[in-house]
Amino acid sequence: MTENAQKPIGPGGSPIIYHEKLRPTWPMWLMVLLAGGIGWLTLAPFGTGWGIGSGLVVAAVAAFILLSTITDISVSTTHVQVGRATIDRKYIGKVTGYRGDDAFQQRGPKLHGLAYLHLRSWVKPVVRIQIEDKQDRTPYWLTSTNRPEEFTSLLKGSMFTSEDHDQHHDEDVPQWLIDAERQQLEAEQDSHKTQQDKKHESGA
Repeated sequence: MTENAQKPIGPGGSPIIYHEKLRPTWPMWLMVLLAGGIGWLTLAPFGTGWGIGSGLVVAAVAAFILLSTITDISVSTTHVQVGRATIDRKYIGKVTGYRGDDAFQQRGPKLHGLAYLHLRSWVKPVVRIQIEDKQDRTPYWLTSTNRPEEFTSLLKGSMFTSEDHDQHHDEDVPQWLIDAERQQLEAEQDSHKTQQDKKHESGA
């Protein structure tokens, strides 16, 4: 009890056991300087004061936008919070970490259209958290992370390997979601067929 009391309180009111803040890397801050330089060049022909003022304003706006991308990942003993999204850990299924080209594939070609995304372009590794809540149509969360090995291990997951690729484990979607989407499609088809039948009857 004393140990938990000394830990920060996180999602669900339980102690935080993992926390990570995703911050822009130093090359991203160079973009702020570049934006300020472009702002200065834009109005510099009208006067030095105009150029300096324009450069400062543009740089300030760029810095504000960059600061707004700072976000947190927190894991407590009962919940996981990724950005603005929070979920009870009992609804978490398979957790897989990716690096290199495998991470790129998850960000693009293999991305599910209903997935919740928490991505930062300057953080290459990603972790995919499968969602098992039948009240939520989101198949999984995909988040950037600088510590995929630690994050996945904490959630009883593992890093993606070539053996997983051979077994196509990286492309699985919860069966309940597949069934729900199939049922929805069948219901839409039945509804459309019923409407067509009514039109034929009224036309007759």
